[in-house]
Amino acid sequence: MNVVEFTPDREQYAYTFGGVEPVMRIEPGSVLRLWSEDAFNHALKSIHDLSSEKVDLRFVNPQTGPFHVEGAEPGDTLAIHIVDLTPARTWGASATIPFFGGLTGTDRTVNLQEALPDTTWIYEVDLDAGMVGFEARFGDFAVELPLAPMLGTVGVAPPGGEVRSSLVPERFGGNMDSPEVRAGTTIFLGVNQEGALFSLGDGHYRQGEGEACGTAVEGAMNSTIIVELIKGNAP
Repeated sequence: MNVVEFTPDREQYAYTFGGVEPVMRIEPGSVLRLWSEDAFNHALKSIHDLSSEKVDLRFVNPQTGPFHVEGAEPGDTLAIHIVDLTPARTWGASATIPFFGGLTGTDRTVNLQEALPDTTWIYEVDLDAGMVGFEARFGDFAVELPLAPMLGTVGVAPPGGEVRSSLVPERFGGNMDSPEVRAGTTIFLGVNQEGALFSLGDGHYRQGEGEACGTAVEGAMNSTIIVELIKGNAP
């Protein structure tokens, strides 16, 4: 079995699905051991780092990839088997960002309440215990919760030569933010362009059913996956 290890340099990150040259070509059946950066692009490292000052929304959800799968053609199906997800850092970050997420008005939806305060939380990760710790910013509440690593983004290049932001979910996958995208899960994606050109990123150390505030416990991730090519029968 072919095993490929890949850690991208910063200039190799992809911020779209489609429109990016592959970082490498792989054979179907390959095992990939990949490192991916957190959704904030390592911009939030302490509670004093604010999204409005540090985060550029053009460069969030950096993707590791894309990978060209030999023999993949439009109409085929890519099966991505997630074998293992392990936090790559001993801390994660989350934030409320003014006019971003489901709890506030945005440039597309108007709500009556004030924007959420620009606030950052840092979560300590205990890999040995399998726990992640939360401490309130505006009170004395603290709690430890089980780690539940998942990937927010897994996708292939869209059809028709489209180029889509890594913030967008669609039939090609993308920013699905589903807690089901965890170790033991297989994701089936229809191939739209030659080589499939799949990538992944946006690791979460823990998340509920979606990102109500716009973020989860974001963190760099070590991912082990197996890429299988199924000829035809695209979903």
